[in-house]
Amino acid sequence: MREPHRKTLRGGPLLAGLRWLLLALLIAFTGVLYMLLFEINGPLLIGAVYALACSMPLIAFESGRLMPRLQVRLRRLATPAYFLSTLALYLLLSGLGFALAGVVLKTTGIFEAGWKQVLVIRPPAFLYTLVMFFFGITVLRVLQLLGRRVFLSLLTGRYRHPVEEERVFLFLDIVGSSAYARQYGDLKAQAFIGAVFAALAYHVRRHRGEIDDYVGDCAIITWPMKEGVEEARCVRCIYDMLNEVDHERDWWMAHFGLVPQLSAALHGGSIVTAEIGVFHHKITYFGDVVNTTSRIEGLCKTLKKPHLISADLLARLTLPPDIVAEPQGEHMVKGRDEPVCVLALRRLTAGAQFSRAS
Repeated sequence: MREPHRKTLRGGPLLAGLRWLLLALLIAFTGVLYMLLFEINGPLLIGAVYALACSMPLIAFESGRLMPRLQVRLRRLATPAYFLSTLALYLLLSGLGFALAGVVLKTTGIFEAGWKQVLVIRPPAFLYTLVMFFFGITVLRVLQLLGRRVFLSLLTGRYRHPVEEERVFLFLDIVGSSAYARQYGDLKAQAFIGAVFAALAYHVRRHRGEIDDYVGDCAIITWPMKEGVEEARCVRCIYDMLNEVDHERDWWMAHFGLVPQLSAALHGGSIVTAEIGVFHHKITYFGDVVNTTSRIEGLCKTLKKPHLISADLLARLTLPPDIVAEPQGEHMVKGRDEPVCVLALRRLTAGAQFSRAS
């Protein structure tokens, strides 16, 4: 039983490595193209190395692999400050990458030029890097807006006809947002909700989940069943989010006067996925699973338990050693003829107290 599991673990990094390799080859090509367009003498390898050195730090930063916490802080700034700060950071990262490539190229004898020429990125090269980078970021932003699965599915037409598949759903609710809105106003509350979801999105992506939709103060996150239960990603995602919030407690108090509290419900099973819409396309889900997940999230308030999982889903995964599931019995929920059995997830380490405000 364990051998297939190890094989799956190897396959994930292998696929990710292949994607990064293809991306590196594309970036290297843009460097070669730069030398050809501007008729720069020298081995084409020089352009490839410089392009990789200038672009990869930017891509690593934008993808959350380099200084992720700084990225979160920058996105909290007002738009003008965010733009100027990001541009300055891009210049710094590209400049450092360019200098590092220059050192490698000169010491290896590939680029025979003065130190200033090999170490200092010139305006045309920096502008070319930004143009290529922002083109790639535009595609990335569209992909993020739609979601990787939706983006690829719309391109391939996979869900043009309804498809039955198994998925995991996580309903994540910001506790007390209504009370917060009554106290501080709708604009402040919306800024608070937006900041919470922006801060937590990184962990969804890291655990291979996709944010399907936002409904008020609730985020709907989903995984294909295999990916969601493997290594208990859907469960680990919740507690990494809680760790993120706890780590930034002082920031939340300083900016919003409140540390976010989250309730979460996990359930999974067979659903029908289909593409709907004409001018505005969307991948949507049909079936009992989505509705039941929503009802389980509602039980968080009734049972005074912040994180619930269905017994059906729990039976398909292995919990991390620091998380336990405590039975909460069977409950009738709206839309189901049969009761749903739920369990409360609890971290063995001490955590923040949970309260539910309407």
